[in-house]
Amino acid sequence: MGNYDNDAVDSEDVGSNSSAQTTIGDLIERRLGRRGALRGLVGAGAAVALGRELLGSTAMAQAAGPSSLTFKEVAHGLDRMHHIPEGYEAQVLIRWGDPVVAGAPAFDPANLTAAVQEKQFGYNCDFVGLHPLPAGSTANDRFLMVVNHEYTNPGLMFAGLGSGRAVNLKASKPQVEVEMAAHGGSVIEIAREGGAWKVVPDSKYARRITGTTPMQISGPAAGHDKLKTSADPTGTRVLGMLNNCAGGETPWGTWLTAEENFNGYFGGDAEKMPDAKAYKRYGISKATWYAWAQHVDRFNVEKEPNEPNRFGWIVEIDPYDPAATPIKRTALGRFKHEGCHHVVAKDGRVVVYMGDDERFDYVYKFVTSRPWNPNDRAANRNLLDEGTLYVARFNDDGKIEWLPLVHGQGPLTAENGFASPADVLINTRMAADLLKATPMDRPEDVEVNPVSGRVYVLLTNNTRRTEQQVNRANPMARNAHGHVIEVMPKDGDHTSTEGTWSIFIVGGKPGIDPGARYHRATSENGWLSCVDNCTFDSKGRIWIATDGAPTAAGIADGLYGADTTGYGRGLTRCFFQAPTGAEVCGPILTPDNGTIFLAIQHPGEDSGSTFEKPSTRWPDFKEGVPPRPSVIAITKKGGGQIGS
Repeated sequence: MGNYDNDAVDSEDVGSNSSAQTTIGDLIERRLGRRGALRGLVGAGAAVALGRELLGSTAMAQAAGPSSLTFKEVAHGLDRMHHIPEGYEAQVLIRWGDPVVAGAPAFDPANLTAAVQEKQFGYNCDFVGLHPLPAGSTANDRFLMVVNHEYTNPGLMFAGLGSGRAVNLKASKPQVEVEMAAHGGSVIEIAREGGAWKVVPDSKYARRITGTTPMQISGPAAGHDKLKTSADPTGTRVLGMLNNCAGGETPWGTWLTAEENFNGYFGGDAEKMPDAKAYKRYGISKATWYAWAQHVDRFNVEKEPNEPNRFGWIVEIDPYDPAATPIKRTALGRFKHEGCHHVVAKDGRVVVYMGDDERFDYVYKFVTSRPWNPNDRAANRNLLDEGTLYVARFNDDGKIEWLPLVHGQGPLTAENGFASPADVLINTRMAADLLKATPMDRPEDVEVNPVSGRVYVLLTNNTRRTEQQVNRANPMARNAHGHVIEVMPKDGDHTSTEGTWSIFIVGGKPGIDPGARYHRATSENGWLSCVDNCTFDSKGRIWIATDGAPTAAGIADGLYGADTTGYGRGLTRCFFQAPTGAEVCGPILTPDNGTIFLAIQHPGEDSGSTFEKPSTRWPDFKEGVPPRPSVIAITKKGGGQIGS
């Protein structure tokens, strides 16, 4: 996620999977296929008969009211403002630099220090989670909000650096220390009073987690030699979490946050190191994205070769206990985690779905060994340390197989470099390669529709896929706009290793992009590009956030709603457009659907945009104040549910 993600750099692979399997066959059949057509897709070049088979006549679709969403769509565009539908209002809840913990000073962009930033809201907010207050409450007006802070834009944070990624390497040591403090996450208490949301000041729950917060490493890989460093000879303690993209929560109320593009923080001559093969598979090279390795030894692989192995994990944090140590749960594997969303299976075990956000990488799920205990929160404390990690194979016949990543099974043996379960988890990508999982078009969010139980896999794009690499699950060569896959577990059992899949939508502009597939009634503003994250409302409708549309399609990133069943299935409608340079992250609704919160990340991240002359000064629009990543709350004027 973010424009420092895995499709942003076309000059090198930055860790992309060179083992992608080619599936040969009829490309036309693969791209559409009867199963995909019958599940509700109409492409720009699809036959009229196919459209009638799906929806009946146009008159029938219109008479039934194809979409249950009734808001007036926002027009596509790209400017310095954000845009919402008529009849709605947006409120900026919290911005980069706003106070989080007690004693935090007001934001002063001319006087940034690490000590101050550690008390303030971090940079580039991404995942947003809501935990009710008090715990277990069903109220809709008071929550602990947890927010990820994925990465930093030094050229927009500090004066005098300039524009673009290259200027990141010019950051001084004090500036790097501010960057580290701006990473991680925030816990804030929020309340709705008089119709408006506010951050509760000096809350006892308020907390900042940063790139230097002490954390525990647990699970099968804890203590492994490849996790030991000069600062931590036990291999069980680490400082900070990095590039936390999306996330999730557990049934017992903890926050799961996903470390994604950790490779970009490490420098040094990786090619000469003993773990050069693993480094390459994870995108670690001399071409570092930041100046951290210049100023902090642990980010130089020549000085601390095992430090990269301590990142790329799912981190569990208890938002109700600000003194609790965050824990990196190694049983869930190490890769570029986009998110981690759970569902409770029929037998009470917890299943966590995850995507590895890289071109030609994989979709995963983790199944706990035992059920969760709804009556004893403490009994679930280490539930995520024991279970089975699976990787997905999407077959061309519309079936999905979940392949267990278990040491000693199949090729996962010492002869192939996996001497223990820890080796499988530390080098999850390489283990999945051997199992011949299906290389996908950048798997990002993977979420379960709470109404239908179906799983939605959002695939952002992959412009490197060739015609020869096209398959039914990845139907477009040079896929610039992404697509969404819908998975149906066998018998509705999420622990099953079997199921079926179909394509829900394919991004792009109908009539311009030949692979685009939506509901036939999609408007000129309803098509989308570069699907990223999603959420679902209480009616089972999907809300899709995008990342990369300005580059891929010339329109702002935004938020789109769509029905997942009925005549309106797959009819995407534009609800929100972000300011220039920004992507939309972390969509989440209150349980009553009365508010939707969005994280607006990296506003002003445009070519030529600098601290002094940004492309937008959203959301403050004050001279001398740079653009500030922020969380916003959108509500319907006069009350009511979002979208309807």
